[in-house]
Amino acid sequence: MDLDVFVTTHRAEWARLDQLCKRRRLTGEEADELVDLYQRVTAHLSQLQSTAPDPTLVGRLTSLVARARSAVTGARSAGWRDAGRYFASSFPAALYRTRKWWIPTALASLALVAVAAVWIATDAGVRASIAAPDQIREMTRPGGEYEAYYSSHPASSFAAQVWTNNAWAAALCLLGGVFLGLPVLYALVGNILNIGVGIGMMASAGRLDLFLGLLLPHGMLELTAVFVAAGMGLRLGWTVIDPGPRTRSTALAEEGRATIGMVVGLAAVLLVSGVLEAFVTPSGLPTWARIGIGGLAEALFLAYVFLVGRRAYRAGDIGDVESADRTDELPVAA
Repeated sequence: MDLDVFVTTHRAEWARLDQLCKRRRLTGEEADELVDLYQRVTAHLSQLQSTAPDPTLVGRLTSLVARARSAVTGARSAGWRDAGRYFASSFPAALYRTRKWWIPTALASLALVAVAAVWIATDAGVRASIAAPDQIREMTRPGGEYEAYYSSHPASSFAAQVWTNNAWAAALCLLGGVFLGLPVLYALVGNILNIGVGIGMMASAGRLDLFLGLLLPHGMLELTAVFVAAGMGLRLGWTVIDPGPRTRSTALAEEGRATIGMVVGLAAVLLVSGVLEAFVTPSGLPTWARIGIGGLAEALFLAYVFLVGRRAYRAGDIGDVESADRTDELPVAA
């Protein structure tokens, strides 16, 4: 393609489209002209991107097409309808669609937790390499660090602190997928080791039942959210390597939007687990009741995924934004 000839040929159309986009009111003929020019310039942009990707000109036309699209479709602001659609369809659909990533991530992580816990509980040398004997006694004794952790602050402030930390960790897992998933693996391994150390230490002191009674009420839902975030992050990282039948930019755009959208939903899930950790875990309820509440929360989440999410996914929702809010795509020459 001769870029100078292309620009000279179509400059007048671009200028006319820019002019129409700036008008607040259009006649019927001008509206038809706007739609026609919008379609033409979109084709021009696609042709440039596939044959002569000049960054300056592509950027200029991308901006023009975006403004023309807004003028054609009209501005739409987010509202309660969007929030309702997100929690009723998009979020559960994304959870269900990515189950083949986060379920294996959860199973592999729990297996590694079990291995680390058994190793630490049965090997005094490993425990000695982690902490001195007096430190281990302080951590595992009645009223020690592990037990006092859940009642060291007022419940409301503790819930806010836990939620903030967990939501931030989940967001890092989700967004870290862009870097081939390496930050996700780092965060996941650190989380696994922390849990394995706690279980192993308390088991070696003969207080595993107490520790599980403190961990499970909130930990089931909290860890599920972490595993979902890690699985989504790893999926995004794999998209960078293998975008499948889509172009890499299209695949990253679709998966990136779905992944970033998960931040809000997982923050809501972690808010529930934070409330459980602050109010249920340290409460005076019997252990079976506290674990039962945590198990109920986990069961409701899984039902949300596999009932609501499956229905939304089969209806065509993949967790992306609505089609009206996506960029236009045209076939391009190979």
